Amino acid sequence: MVNEYKTHNCGELRQSDVNKEVRLAGFVQTIRNLGKMIFIDLRDQNGITQIVISEESGIENVKDITKECTITVTGDVVARSSKNDKIPTGDIEVIAKTVTILGKCRNALPFEINVEGQNVREDLRLEYRFLDLRNENIHKNILLRSKILKDFRNAMDELEFTEIQTPILANSSPEGARDFLVPSRLHPGEFYALPQAPQQFKQLLMVSGFEKYYQIAPCFRDEDPRADRSPGEFYQLDFEMSFATQENVFEVIQTILPKVFKENSDWKIDDGPFVRIPFNEAMEKYGTDKPDLRNPLIISDLTEIFEGTEFNSFKDKTVKAIFVENMEEKPRKFFDNMSEYAVNELEAKGLAWVKVDQENNLNGGISKFIDDNRKAKIFEKMQIKPNSAIFFIADEYEKAVKIAGGVRVKLGQELDLLEKNVYKFCFIVDFPMYELSDEGTIDFNHNPFSMPQGGLEALNTKDPLSIYAYQYDAVCNGYEILSGAVRNHDQDIMVKAFEIAGYTEEDVKGRFGALFNAFSYGTPPHAGAAAGIDRIVMLLAKEDNIREVIAFPKNKKARDLLMNAPSKVFDKQLEEVHIKLDLENNN
Repeated sequence: MVNEYKTHNCGELRQSDVNKEVRLAGFVQTIRNLGKMIFIDLRDQNGITQIVISEESGIENVKDITKECTITVTGDVVARSSKNDKIPTGDIEVIAKTVTILGKCRNALPFEINVEGQNVREDLRLEYRFLDLRNENIHKNILLRSKILKDFRNAMDELEFTEIQTPILANSSPEGARDFLVPSRLHPGEFYALPQAPQQFKQLLMVSGFEKYYQIAPCFRDEDPRADRSPGEFYQLDFEMSFATQENVFEVIQTILPKVFKENSDWKIDDGPFVRIPFNEAMEKYGTDKPDLRNPLIISDLTEIFEGTEFNSFKDKTVKAIFVENMEEKPRKFFDNMSEYAVNELEAKGLAWVKVDQENNLNGGISKFIDDNRKAKIFEKMQIKPNSAIFFIADEYEKAVKIAGGVRVKLGQELDLLEKNVYKFCFIVDFPMYELSDEGTIDFNHNPFSMPQGGLEALNTKDPLSIYAYQYDAVCNGYEILSGAVRNHDQDIMVKAFEIAGYTEEDVKGRFGALFNAFSYGTPPHAGAAAGIDRIVMLLAKEDNIREVIAFPKNKKARDLLMNAPSKVFDKQLEEVHIKLDLENNN
């Protein structure tokens, strides 16, 4: 197909193209006017080519060319006398014969494009996202995202999964976050909900006989933003299989994740099988259910060793400890900074510590509160070595675990302990089926549609807080990138599982009527998972902020500054959906 604007891409010209007449189109990145010669760096999605406009060319509209306007240029490719080894096209340049301005840049730029070292305020970048996306790094991130999506689709197609789209307007479902509600014009007082996940639909597809389903699904959750969580909406690779066990799901995950990561990174990749860590063990050893296995530090529990202590900070507390080698050169300031971090960032009451010298003597910190008997037990349990340090966290159990996890992460970062250039995967398995809510009631810990280990008998006979579920996460470098479960496919188990969490059978029928009814018609056992696309792209792009891999993200306050959303609507629009605002009582 003939393109009237370009015959070649800017970044693709090479020495072999010398003496060819070409036509290029793109954005003007820089202009250098040397009087008789004007040099323009012309940029398109593929790279940069230097354009030379000589005084003899007769091109008269040069004065109208500005940075970031779009132009098309015809000219001859020649070898450059002054090579530029920083760009692939650095051996050649194009001597312009004609220049046509296609799109004028009429306004002053709010920030420079592709200028290193800029510290542009993020909200300004998001307000002018269409300009921000011209920057090379973020532009590459979006192209990488496109490739990763294709690679996932190719991997699922190779495994003979069928791609099926599920509805966006659905019903409200308790899946761990607030729903986004959509009022109905045709049914006054009733609401759709945007799906937090295609959970019920993918289970219904299994009932329908589609044995291997997948889709790249948009999901909507009214959650607070984080660096690794986009507010409002995100995308996941959602898949489900009939007649499948947890092991069958793991086999799929261990096939597609290493494949996609290897195709998009030169880092070392775990081939699998992935390490499996029970939830309780993960919390004890790492202080989190999404451990970064690049960090070699392990948390130990010293609660029993400190039973009966008269040291008030440890008295009747859960005591966690982290042993760190090669600390002999660390000054007191390092330990003070760690304590300050624990108090200010992790809400700890304090962070105790001791140093171990060359002769295994304890020095500094709380050393005087540790007697020889306790010291011997600590050394034996933690395999303490000379020239090291031990950090202690004491609090009620859940706080101590969380704080210890945060201290472990911070120590790994500050001491540069993380293994380099590697993606380390693991499965977290055996999640508790239930947990206590902040109000002290029993609630689902994970996915409410999961199969409890032990089935109906466990639900009828065991303490709910002791029941595990066939639920699992995949974690990579400290990020949860996938979550899934063996699904409950039995009406009796479904009713009992929800009853324990405070729902009546009528609640279940009312809220999940389609699924409940479907379970009466020969439902096959099924299992599946969903991988977080945004986080996977963030990891492969080596970014620390998920907004850097989303084309049009919300800001830290969940606002779309480009499109000015959320925004107020006209009264007539509210009337049509039978909504009346009560802003006076809005706190």
